Amino acid sequence: PLQYLQYFFLFTDDAKHLVPNKMRDFFCTINLDQEEVFRTQVVEKSLSPYFGEEFYFEIPRTFQWLSFYIYDKSVLQKDLRIGKVSIKKEDLCNYTGKENWFMLQPVDSNSEVQGKVHLELKLNELITDNGSVCQQLVVHIKECHGLPLINGQNCDPYATVSLVGPSRNDQKKTKVKKKTSNPQFNETFYFEVTRSSSYTKKSQFQVEEEDIEKLEVRVDLWNNGNLVQDIFLGEIKVPVKVLRNDSFQAWYLLQPRENGNKSSKTDDLGSLRLNICYTEDCVLPSEYYTSLRNLLLKSSDVQPISASAAYILSEVCRDKCDAVLPLVRLLLHHHKLVPFVAAVAELDLRDTQEANTIFRGNSLATRCVDEMMKIVGKHYLKVTLKPVIDEICESPKPCEIDPIKLREGDNVEINMENLRYYVDKVFREIVRSSISCPTLMCDVFYSLRHLAAKRFPNDPHVQYSAVSSFVFLRFFAVAVVSPHTFHLRPHHPDAQTSRTLTLISKAIQTLGSWGSLTKSKLSSFKETFMCEFFKTFQEEKFTESVKKFLDDVSSTESKEPSGVSEPVHLKEGEMYKRAQGRTRIGKKNFKKRWFCLTSREFTYHKQQDKEPIFTIPIKNILAVEKLDENSFNKKNMFQVLHGEKPLYIQANNCVEASEWIEALCRVTRCNQRRLSFYHPSAFLNGSWLCCKATAESTEGCARCTADVPADTQIEIDGDRETERIYSLFTINRSKLQKLEEACGSIAVYQGPRKEPDDYSNFTIEDSVATFHTLQQIIDIVEKLDESHEKYQKKRSSSAKYGSE
Repeated sequence: PLQYLQYFFLFTDDAKHLVPNKMRDFFCTINLDQEEVFRTQVVEKSLSPYFGEEFYFEIPRTFQWLSFYIYDKSVLQKDLRIGKVSIKKEDLCNYTGKENWFMLQPVDSNSEVQGKVHLELKLNELITDNGSVCQQLVVHIKECHGLPLINGQNCDPYATVSLVGPSRNDQKKTKVKKKTSNPQFNETFYFEVTRSSSYTKKSQFQVEEEDIEKLEVRVDLWNNGNLVQDIFLGEIKVPVKVLRNDSFQAWYLLQPRENGNKSSKTDDLGSLRLNICYTEDCVLPSEYYTSLRNLLLKSSDVQPISASAAYILSEVCRDKCDAVLPLVRLLLHHHKLVPFVAAVAELDLRDTQEANTIFRGNSLATRCVDEMMKIVGKHYLKVTLKPVIDEICESPKPCEIDPIKLREGDNVEINMENLRYYVDKVFREIVRSSISCPTLMCDVFYSLRHLAAKRFPNDPHVQYSAVSSFVFLRFFAVAVVSPHTFHLRPHHPDAQTSRTLTLISKAIQTLGSWGSLTKSKLSSFKETFMCEFFKTFQEEKFTESVKKFLDDVSSTESKEPSGVSEPVHLKEGEMYKRAQGRTRIGKKNFKKRWFCLTSREFTYHKQQDKEPIFTIPIKNILAVEKLDENSFNKKNMFQVLHGEKPLYIQANNCVEASEWIEALCRVTRCNQRRLSFYHPSAFLNGSWLCCKATAESTEGCARCTADVPADTQIEIDGDRETERIYSLFTINRSKLQKLEEACGSIAVYQGPRKEPDDYSNFTIEDSVATFHTLQQIIDIVEKLDESHEKYQKKRSSSAKYGSE
């Protein structure tokens, strides 16, 4: 099936000069339209808070605006919105991939809109009693979709439909729909547009034929406030002249009022620094990618490796990171990563002249290994470091040993003891963790170790430094200093804890290098205080521990412990579940619970770290599907079908709901008793809301969603990654052609290069082989261009939007 995918990678950096002009506690939320999907930590007592948080997520629905709200945290009252940054979807391309400062804008209720309305408009000609002809406008308001929550609850929407002109303003109103974000109005309104000049009946307006050019239909959506003021939800305007004598129906995106977001205040509210990467991919059916996928997967077999499609991708991308992520994921998915990393690492080693600089640069090889460790080593990091990182962040001890940074009253000896305690604990957890190291990481380390020994046969330590430069310097040390980036902590640590983690990270890097070098690293420290700190360590003891650990993680022997392996922790978080009514007295309301998913079971708990209240073994899950909003008038709901009654769960937002459904589907895909059909709505008051069947045991009335990839630890969609690579080749088409020309020039002119500027940045070892691969890439990209153009034409003709 064809997929249309949107992704965000967001880095919320810092804000400055926020008002009110007092030291306050600030946090920032990230919203799709009016729906909050992420929230940063609270930064206390600051006017220029540093957030420093990254968010990467797939967008599961259409949206108009990406918004960032800065809040002033309040203990007793409602949090105060200081200002916002709102970027229209169409404008995101102007900011993507760059760091930008945005001025905060005032938050105006008339500009806070989301959702769309489905209208059908028609002009009819009517003959009056006296034989004259008049025109009648028919407005059929069918439904709305995606209206915002009001105070966390579904709204009570109604619509006003108006015909507006220079001399008239006729307004009609729909019925109020209770507790829904997707109201079905299905109401029709009639407006008299023109009458002939012979019409003499007294009227409050006189409209001539030409005034049609000035008439427009306006639809306003409101939330019925009952005892309080109604809240504006958005409006649309459609000129009557677009109709002529045709019937016209379309979806219209709700817009803010014309005076929305225009405040009389001109005060500077402050500014927010953001780095936004937004990508849109249209993923075609799998067969369209066969040629490109096969060309990329055989890269490790191409001689030389610099003539392969995967290597050329990294050459033409301005930022190698853009190429590395989809490339590594694709090769991982098809079990081709280890030979490719070995091939590019061998090329890297050819340019390495000294053993002590091995794998220290940002080459294709090192970036591929970095990305592989992030993807494959997620669980490894959690089981190894999370408990000790939690201890450091939740019960921090003072660890500052730099005399310049010591505060009044600090005792440097006690701080040094605290730091030593933390370093010993982290180091001990790492060197004992080899049994948990993923097999794929061990295979890569084994390959790198032997390539290094082959390149520097006279250096007995290089085989260790080849591995330690990754596993200590680029994996554990980086995770210690940035635990939030590796999902070891929910947020960026505070300044004091960050400093402690930085000192621990430095120590781990040094200890990790002791087992791989012939001399102590103490002389390389710029800071005298770190030299003093390391004098308390017994180097021989740590060296032996590091060497044994590096030997273990670079061995190809199986690392699985004897007996039953530990369950893999996949996802956890707070959501709401509907009481399942297992007792006659229990009320079927919604309660907040802590949910946890492992490779063995799905549980919920009263609170985090408490014993589970309810457990569903993974093998017993029959299906995981979305639940229609009309079941309980709640958004972002899904259901887990198992042996007992369905478990109904409400996530906090659309992104979270999508991630939970995907994670549960992946881990249960191979269950033998999976259902083929399910009920998209709930069983309430003696019948299924979807099909009206009265027996609770009735087979489902809708087919279950298609299968998804079964890999629970590495969640990869090969077609999605191949589409991303195609997009990168498309963006860098001019560089592909430039590289092709360079290969042609080299092949024809065998002497010294006269004009190296055109291709001096490219690695061309074999111009003929590289030229041949380039021709294949360009040919495949052109064919995929045609397929995408056909899809876009089909999409534009089938999807009719009045305001998109």
